[in-house]
Parts: sequence; C-alpha cells; structure tokens
Amino acid sequence: MKPREIRIIGVPLDLGAGRRGVDMGPSAIRVTGLNEKLLQLGHRVIDSGDVDVTTPETSAIGDPSLRFVDAILPVSEKVADDVYHAFSQGQTPIVLGGDHSIAIGTLAGAARFFLARKQGFGVVWVDAHGDMNTPVTTPSGNVHGMALAIGLGLGDQRLVNLCGFAGKVDAKRVALVGVRDLDPGEGEQLRAQRIVVLSMREIDDRGMSSVMREAIEVASTDTAGIYVQFDMDALDPSHAPGTGTPVPGGLTYREAHLAMEMLGDTDRVIALDMVETNPALDARNRTAELATGLILSLFGKRIFPDS
Repeated sequence: MKPREIRIIGVPLDLGAGRRGVDMGPSAIRVTGLNEKLLQLGHRVIDSGDVDVTTPETSAIGDPSLRFVDAILPVSEKVADDVYHAFSQGQTPIVLGGDHSIAIGTLAGAARFFLARKQGFGVVWVDAHGDMNTPVTTPSGNVHGMALAIGLGLGDQRLVNLCGFAGKVDAKRVALVGVRDLDPGEGEQLRAQRIVVLSMREIDDRGMSSVMREAIEVASTDTAGIYVQFDMDALDPSHAPGTGTPVPGGLTYREAHLAMEMLGDTDRVIALDMVETNPALDARNRTAELATGLILSLFGKRIFPDS
C-alpha cells in the first residue's frame, strides 16, 4: 500500500447501544499503540483526539423507538464535519468507535465530500447484524441498529437528512459480510433494497476469499473507493469477547484478517470505521488488540512485507 496521511478520529459514543462501556473503545484501541504501528508501516498519522459526546446520565432517552436521538444528532453532525474535512485535506479517516451509530455521521461526511465531486463510494459492512432497522421495525430502539438504514435514506428524517440530503450510499454498492443475526424487519428491508448479503452461510459454503472478492467487486465498481465499516461483533466471541452484542458462530481470527488484507490489497479503501469494542466486557484488552491488528492488516501489514 502506498503511504497515506491518516486522520484518527475518536468517537466515544455509547448512546446508540444497549450496553454501557463502548465509549471507552477509542482509548482501548489507542492504548495498543495503533498510531505508532501505523507510522512503522510508513504512513503519516494525525490524531484529532475524541469528539465531545454527552453521557446517558446527562441525556434524555426520549422516544423509546429512537433512544437518545436528540443527543446522537449533534454528535453525528460533528463527526460528519470532521470526516468531510479529513477528505478535503487528502487524508484517510480512521474513525474509532464507540457504537455503530457513529456511521450516521461518517457516511454523511464522506457523501458530502464525494457528492460535491459528482462521485459515489461503495461500502463493505462487516457485521454480525444488518443495522437495517428503523423506528418502525426496531425491537430495542437502539440507534446503532439503524445506521445502515439511515445511510440509505430510511428512518428518522433528522438523521436521514444529515448534511442537507438523504441517501448517503447507493444500495447497489453495499455489501454486508458476516451477517448471522437479523431482525425480521431488517430482512425485509435488505430484500427490498436488494443489498448483497454475504452471510456466515456464504462464508462457510464458499470460503472467505470468494466472499470478499464479491464484496469488493460490489463496492468498488464505478465508485471512488470503498468505505470499510467493521463491527467487532462480526468476529466469533471466542476471539473478540469485548463487544456488546456478541453472536456465536462468527468470523475466525484468520478470516477477519484475510478480509482486511484483501481490502487493503485493492488500494481502493477511502476510510475505515472500527466500532463496538467494549473494554468493560473484554479480557485484558484482547478485543482492542485484535481491532488494532485488523486495522494494520487493512493498511498494509503482511506476513511477508512484499506479499
């Protein structure tokens, strides 16, 4: 991979999740030495620190089908601005969550940048879940389960119209990888949007390499590049115990690294969100260490440097 100028943005947001502790994710990942290790790969690294986020104790839950939306909205606006400005300076954003509701802002910021250039981008969404709920379908009201739907223009209009327009991503350029736990409403939305869903069944049947080739083709064809969304619950809990919504039967350590290596090999990755690392549920920062390893695989680390 060619050396890049990388902008690290921390978003310690846990308002979109059902369990506390994921707000400590950015710190847990930084503690592993992420910045220094990216520098060793030849990249320039600028760390913006963390976006200011309120806590559940100081925020109103509000609508139970859209919990904490009034507090999530201003954070999403700030994140969108930060991501937009990183792209404007020719930087590659790595956004450290926090829960997956951070993608509402990150996708909006990316879309604002590329829309001005009459371009679109693709998304490879690696996750155990579909994140395709709306306030009508959600069983929990947790906004982190709505992030992809909002990016596609579905759901609460305040979030959908962040940055002044709806439809941040094109459903035809989205591939979901590693899915194994969908709510009924999510399945209906995914079918209606005709999104490519590469579930764990697909990975079991075809192997990770074949699945990732399809995901990369979906997200890279006729786009400016690939925005990678990586939720740590995509991994099997035996590898990543520190996440709030674990589901058995997930990606293995090597499958996850292979996915990131293949994405990195394309040199088409424009940004990464690494989300749902929860140190409060972890064992000796094991999940954060794995998150850092996966980021490094995406940005050029290989078993043999010239491989």
